[in-house]
Amino acid sequence: MAVTEPAPLAPPSVHEGILRRQSLRESAARTYARSLPIVPVRARGLTIEGADGRRYLDCLSGAGTLALGHNHPVVLEAIKNVIDSGAPLHVLDLATPVKDAFTTELFATLPPEFADNARIQFCGPAGTDAVEAAFKLVRAATGRSGLLAFTGAYHGMTAGALAASGGAEDVRVTRLPFPQDYRCPFGIGGERGAEVAARWTESLLDDPKGGAPAPAGMILEPVQGEGGVNPAPDSWMRRMREITAARSIPLIADEVQTGVGRTGAFWAVQHSGIVPDVMVLSKAIGGSLPLAVIVYRSELDTWQPGAHAGTFRGNQLAMAAGTATLTYVRENGLAERAATLGARMLARLQALAIDHPCIGDVRGRGLMIGVELVDPEAEMPTGGTGGPEAPPDPVLASAVQQECLRRGLIVELGGRHSAVVRLLPPLTLTDEQATAVLDRLADALAAAERSSNRRTLTGSAR
Repeated sequence: MAVTEPAPLAPPSVHEGILRRQSLRESAARTYARSLPIVPVRARGLTIEGADGRRYLDCLSGAGTLALGHNHPVVLEAIKNVIDSGAPLHVLDLATPVKDAFTTELFATLPPEFADNARIQFCGPAGTDAVEAAFKLVRAATGRSGLLAFTGAYHGMTAGALAASGGAEDVRVTRLPFPQDYRCPFGIGGERGAEVAARWTESLLDDPKGGAPAPAGMILEPVQGEGGVNPAPDSWMRRMREITAARSIPLIADEVQTGVGRTGAFWAVQHSGIVPDVMVLSKAIGGSLPLAVIVYRSELDTWQPGAHAGTFRGNQLAMAAGTATLTYVRENGLAERAATLGARMLARLQALAIDHPCIGDVRGRGLMIGVELVDPEAEMPTGGTGGPEAPPDPVLASAVQQECLRRGLIVELGGRHSAVVRLLPPLTLTDEQATAVLDRLADALAAAERSSNRRTLTGSAR
């Protein structure tokens, strides 16, 4: 579809100058800025406006942070009310009315059987710090040091969180198979594949010669996000709960990205009905501002004062924005809306895959959606080509991302080989906006395919 460009807000040199200075002065570790060379100056809901006057539909949403999109009125009002009240903005971990209201609203959204016997720890402002806190908590409570984590996991970038993530090396974390339909580690998929993965876990934990350090806890994502949008089967989640409970291993649910309605339930663990021992929460709970907490069973609350602290764990503006966000999502049924609209979007993407062999798989839950792109013509390790496990195509995925950007659509890439196009739109997405997002994505995919085919033909001619 054609995209009409509005008049620039500033001369192109201003936009280009900012990007140039960023590349000269910022760390080589920057990520999003490399694939998304835009300079946001205004934003509202789904839309971002750049310094060059272009408008974009934002399906990255701060990596899932913006449950209500950019600058939602209830969030802005909550922040303004705190500022206008004269309340202190920095209070360490002191009690305040703002914190009390946030904690009350958060507990009201949690599964009752969990919230009725829970404690909350306010951590540093990033989700990775909350993951570190969860690890310290279960190690202190159990007296054990080992951890159980899963292939494809992502839990953050600090040392302990990174050690439990999929790409870690040389760590004391036992890696367990995460069930997948499309790329099942056992080549089975479905319920049978999930059952084999569960039996593998159970066997390893009960094997005195299995080599797994005594586990202080198991951490899992109900839907792996950075790992490629892989939803955990509900039956498998229940098995993990049974396995850990039978062995007195605390179960940690990382809901940093899946929480606050993203997957079609307020918390993703509610799909399977399990009650974890610890929940790690961040991103959307701060209403677009930095906030991270862990909530856990009171029996685990054995650590000493100061065992986990942080100067900025009392972010009053984030708590106020978070309270407003949690309340709005709950009162307006946005989790249920995400389930309905997400299913509709998945269905259209699955229909699109019929005419595009490069779409290997479409998967997700609620408004957490992934499209895995593959090379259906590539030679497989077994000597075959194509099929249900065609190799991922990160080059095509990158081209699709750039074609999306040209059409005013911001998407993220994920998965083992960065070949999964990810959609994380705000929960306030309208039907019309969802159609526009999918139209632009379909158009971008077709354009990237045409470009790829031209390169292939040119290469063959040579």
